[in-house]
Amino acid sequence: MFEFDVQRCTRHCAKTEREFRPGEIFHSVLVSEGASIVRYDYSQEAWDQPPDDVVGWWKSQMPEPNAKKVHWAPNDVMLHYFEQLDSDPSKADVRYVLALLMVRRRIVRLEDSETDEAGNEQLLLYCPKNETDYKVDVFNPTPERAAEIQDELSKLLFADAT
Repeated sequence: MFEFDVQRCTRHCAKTEREFRPGEIFHSVLVSEGASIVRYDYSQEAWDQPPDDVVGWWKSQMPEPNAKKVHWAPNDVMLHYFEQLDSDPSKADVRYVLALLMVRRRIVRLEDSETDEAGNEQLLLYCPKNETDYKVDVFNPTPERAAEIQDELSKLLFADAT
């Protein structure tokens, strides 16, 4: 398994070098540069689409200076929802994104990946809390679908999400 140390948001656009304003929407990408994974943040105006060689990307909003911190749902809630999604094939892409979130939050551990009989890539995850192995189909959602998934998960998993 690979571990990457991803830097925090620079609070500046990588293209225009302008500082992000509170409440401003921005996009972040992770790009492989040699043996490192590097993060770049882009303002909405400077954003076109993720580069071809991107490892991952997402859309965020710069917090207001006095805003209350948004709190994640408890790990058990995320894990329970993740397990429920396994029985709904129409939500397989949501399950994949949630799996990545849970790896990032160290709820589950990425053990390996494999290719199934149909040639589809799957992540092999392990949850130390319940000592369970999971297989998750890998998806590459369109930018529009990724935004829908992000909205859905934020409404379900952030205690203070609107």
